[in-house]
Amino acid sequence: MTVRGFARVHVVGDDEIGQEARASADDHSAVRLWLRLLSCSVQVEQHIRVKLRERFGTTLPRFDYLAQLDRHPDGLRLNALSRYLMVTGGNVTALTNQLIVDGLIERLADPTDGRSSIVRFTKIGRRRFQRMAVEHEQWLVDLFDGFDAPHRDTLYALLGRLRVHVAEQRPVSPSRKERQT
Repeated sequence: MTVRGFARVHVVGDDEIGQEARASADDHSAVRLWLRLLSCSVQVEQHIRVKLRERFGTTLPRFDYLAQLDRHPDGLRLNALSRYLMVTGGNVTALTNQLIVDGLIERLADPTDGRSSIVRFTKIGRRRFQRMAVEHEQWLVDLFDGFDAPHRDTLYALLGRLRVHVAEQRPVSPSRKERQT
């Protein structure tokens, strides 16, 4: 069945439908779109969380933290990590302490600012993360296998346009308004 351009999917069971179950035919298409995006994101995230836990005994936040370090081989300041991960400084500090205890990362004095420190991989941490990253990529390849490449490409392009559109709609806080004038 199609409701205002949205196909009702009957293959997803009640235990997996998630936020999309809140949508009804009377809801605005923007509400249904938001709930579908959220549901898809949560489904993929849950799949990856289970795989990371089963295969490596780790969590998605730890993986995401290490992925940021992988993109910055010279290390990162904790405040930069916090911005990249979109979490509070307290969350980053707790993860940092755990990863140091596990021997995956090290904390060093920032050579450009004596008040700050940077974190970077240990040799063991980099090797372990690289093994995780290879499998993580394959899990995603396998998960999206069968979802035709042209559909993936179209969805990727449309979601990129949506991100730009949403970014343009971002409300300007009073402090940002003052800096702009």
